[in-house]
Amino acid sequence: MPQKRKLSGSKLFVKKFGGTSVGSIERIEAVAEQITKSAHNGEQQVLVLSAMAGETNRLFALAAQINPRASARELDMLVSTGEQVSIALMSMALQRRGIKAKSLTGDQVQIHTNSQFGRASIERVDTEYLQSLLADGVVPIVAGFQGIDPQGEVTTLGRGGSDTTAVALAAALEADECQIFTDVAGVFTTDPNIDSSARRLDVIGFDVMLEMAKLGAKVLHPDSVEYAERFRVPLRVLSSFEAGQGTLIQFGDESELTIASLVQGIAINKALATLTIEGLFTTSERYQALLGCLTRLEIDVEFISPLRIQEDDPSGRVSFILAEAKVDTLLNELEGLSESLALGPLIIERQRAKVSLVGKGLQAKMGLLTKMLEVLGNETIHAKLLTTSESKLSTVIDERDLHKAVRALHHAFELNKV
Repeated sequence: MPQKRKLSGSKLFVKKFGGTSVGSIERIEAVAEQITKSAHNGEQQVLVLSAMAGETNRLFALAAQINPRASARELDMLVSTGEQVSIALMSMALQRRGIKAKSLTGDQVQIHTNSQFGRASIERVDTEYLQSLLADGVVPIVAGFQGIDPQGEVTTLGRGGSDTTAVALAAALEADECQIFTDVAGVFTTDPNIDSSARRLDVIGFDVMLEMAKLGAKVLHPDSVEYAERFRVPLRVLSSFEAGQGTLIQFGDESELTIASLVQGIAINKALATLTIEGLFTTSERYQALLGCLTRLEIDVEFISPLRIQEDDPSGRVSFILAEAKVDTLLNELEGLSESLALGPLIIERQRAKVSLVGKGLQAKMGLLTKMLEVLGNETIHAKLLTTSESKLSTVIDERDLHKAVRALHHAFELNKV
């Protein structure tokens, strides 16, 4: 639970800058100039920085060369150093501009987590030190993505964890807003690199933003959205490369958020595969063995067949989606299970993508699903599998058809119109 102690005085903003935003000396200087102007305008600011672009991957690669099976504890110790470089450089850049600034690790800030190395969860944030720095006119520059567990060990929050660090600090300090600066101008109706007519949304609700994040929109990490919703932190996505208002993620009903249609965006997820297993649900032992295997290998999947035996399907067939990069690892494990549990054939289909219509109350409008399939059919795109919920309509297609599918659906559902 964050410790909430409201700061008095001018407005307080927690600002997070991602790896591309601090990916070079030039970018760090540009951000420092922006922060300096805000400081001169009277803002109180707490910065949260990611490692410079590519640095975390470089550190993981180094570890793999030494020991491909390195412990999660040592990996956290290694990859947490990436953020220390960016925060120290940013502090130097601000100090040169006459701004009092101080770089701080998660340990120094006292960001307390559980002990799940590589995927830790924040349990509380101590704010006394941060508040004392702010009271002295110092800009704290905090390393994102990291904390300490009850034993004082360094932990990391998983990829995208700097977003969650920023939200947690904003919640604990009762900041006026948590601002996530990235390489895009906000949240768009779909990926503007795929459809140039994609619109930036001025405002979006937390529930829809969370669904888009879970379904592949990279602009915000799902954990950060959940945390912000839980502690009611106003969240805004902005570009660090160009001025603008970005997209505000906030609470409110549909009328307050000026939502014009049920479908508010299209999320995509690439580099997927589907795996179908015959005979999985004819016994609970087989299902439990599969779940245990997935948990052990830390592989996230989405089941796309009912999790029960159908009377008209005695084979107990089930299909699920997973990252294509995890397929070979899983297949190696399943070979042993297939022999011991007498599973049926394993059917793997690679180079798949998932396209999802995201909004509110979608499942109740069956005409939307029919329209979605018609639009894809008119483009000769075969929808192989479907999943639906109140906030999404998803289909799995060949990855080679992804761009064509997104553009067709984006225009059919008039997301390109204001």
